[in-house]
Amino acid sequence: MKIKQNYLKGKSVFIVSLIVIGITILTVYLTGINYNRSLTSNLYLSLGIIATALFLFMTYGLYTGIGLIDNFPKFRNFKRGDIMGNASPTFDTPSIEVGDGIGGLILSILLWIGMTILIIVLLLVLEAVFWFSLFIILAMLYWIFFRALKFVFNKSKGTKGDIGISAVYSLTYTLLYVGWIFGIVYLTDIIK
Repeated sequence: MKIKQNYLKGKSVFIVSLIVIGITILTVYLTGINYNRSLTSNLYLSLGIIATALFLFMTYGLYTGIGLIDNFPKFRNFKRGDIMGNASPTFDTPSIEVGDGIGGLILSILLWIGMTILIIVLLLVLEAVFWFSLFIILAMLYWIFFRALKFVFNKSKGTKGDIGISAVYSLTYTLLYVGWIFGIVYLTDIIK
């Protein structure tokens, strides 16, 4: 008889992960009000809380034999080269009939047109950078919170019911997934 495996949905894991990150930020902030900790100390504390939560979650999942189901939205509707879309606004410029002098009027119109074009170009560039950054951040979070955990939970059939091997796998993957961030913070602190 085949053993039934329990599954978690990827969206649920992602939402719970965001809640853990929010609680971590709140905890570090509230515990740091009375202490003047450095930014590095706050990062170590935050990473320690996240690493502990990740370790416990992976250990529990491996011990109980949980798997993950991919129910994230697909990014197939993203059209390459169409970052801006129809983002360029249209302006109806009012006509100016009266001015202080013809030279001042022409100069003010030219400056007005030049500044309008500059602002539109800057807004389009800012929008492109914002959406590209948001897309990259979502893709990274998708990989971190789903692909990495799915990779770990692929071993759950072999670790189900064995707390020792579940803890070893969890510790190994926690060190891999969070250890490099500890290393970056440590190197940044040394370089200062």
